[in-house]
Amino acid sequence: MDRISGLPDEVLVKILSFAPTKVAVSTSILSKRWEFLWMWLTKLEFGGKLYSESEFNSLQCFLDRNLPLHRAPVIESFRLVLSDPNLKPEDIKMWVLVVVSRYVRELEIYSSQKKQNILPSSLYTCNSLVILKLNGGILLDVPRMVCLPSLKTLELKDVIFFNDASLQRLLSNCPVLEDLMVALYYHENMEKLTVIVPSLHRLSLYIWYNCEFFIDTPSLGYFMLVDRSNSNSYLIENMPKLMEAYVNVTFADIKSLIGSITSVKRLTISSKVAYGDGFIFNHLEHLTLYVGKEYSSNLLVRFLKDSPNLRELMLHSITDDLENTDMFFWHQPSTVPECMLSSLQNFTWSQYLGRPQDRDMAVYILKNACRLRTAKILANTRLVPKFKMIKELARSSRASSTCELDFEDGSF
Repeated sequence: MDRISGLPDEVLVKILSFAPTKVAVSTSILSKRWEFLWMWLTKLEFGGKLYSESEFNSLQCFLDRNLPLHRAPVIESFRLVLSDPNLKPEDIKMWVLVVVSRYVRELEIYSSQKKQNILPSSLYTCNSLVILKLNGGILLDVPRMVCLPSLKTLELKDVIFFNDASLQRLLSNCPVLEDLMVALYYHENMEKLTVIVPSLHRLSLYIWYNCEFFIDTPSLGYFMLVDRSNSNSYLIENMPKLMEAYVNVTFADIKSLIGSITSVKRLTISSKVAYGDGFIFNHLEHLTLYVGKEYSSNLLVRFLKDSPNLRELMLHSITDDLENTDMFFWHQPSTVPECMLSSLQNFTWSQYLGRPQDRDMAVYILKNACRLRTAKILANTRLVPKFKMIKELARSSRASSTCELDFEDGSF
């Protein structure tokens, strides 16, 4: 220990930076030499476990006493994860106020205090903040004075907005925002979700209740939507730079949504409703479709027709419960889609169940895909006998003489 203590302060602080904050703080009892070294750490993390009352009181006292004395001129990241019911909102507000004054670059807060405004007003004008992640029912009452000129990543999970205007007021004052994630679990005070961000590159939305959408993100390259509501309506402006999308919706009308994502190169989709005519996915090369009940064949036919340059198709069965899975009939296209004749090269079916409709869909693709190079079937052999599956598909005719048919156990 004496040899290590002889190293320069900056080297010792560098060593401490690789240890968890709690371990780094514990070195302060080693000697006078180590007493304040941890206070130069630029990455701090507190909480993350269930505390007894005495443990929480100790942590609270420690933060109250030591955080204002922290010596690093810039805090690179500060992570606070606390779920104690005795936590006081004013305590968190004070701690956040301290790290904001230290030019914090990345701030992550999880708090179990529902509907509590724990964010100081200075947070909304923090010039240094690059990454902000809030989780846990925090009340987001955005003041009129907002300016976050450096913020590039924003995650809002489980937060409660003061009103419909709160989110858009925040977003409109983040001029370089690139990555936004919003997960809405509560209907309180939020009936319309508005996202107007010209600089945004990535957008991820998780919605668990009915609300209206308005999205205008002309620079977007990646879009994820998980919608668990019954009948949400979408108003989405065109996304001309969109390259990849993940769409998982239940019963919403997806026509306007589909119309805004036709520029994608990669698409993953699960939907209980099909979209209408008039859409062409000229750039779509990689399609992953989740196969469930009767809607699956309609979506597959639609995408095969509307994706003339599709190169890779992956089907993934949603359920492995044969007894509770409804039967549906495979209505094959009246004419062979263009992608089957000229571009489709790889076909994979994950969690293949071997139902009659599954077999018919797979056989159709093998029979008509003229340029197919590989066809991989990952079967759930707990539910479908492997020999029967191989026999059914291996004896089917193939349009491509060079296609390699591969069978693997996809059970998990």
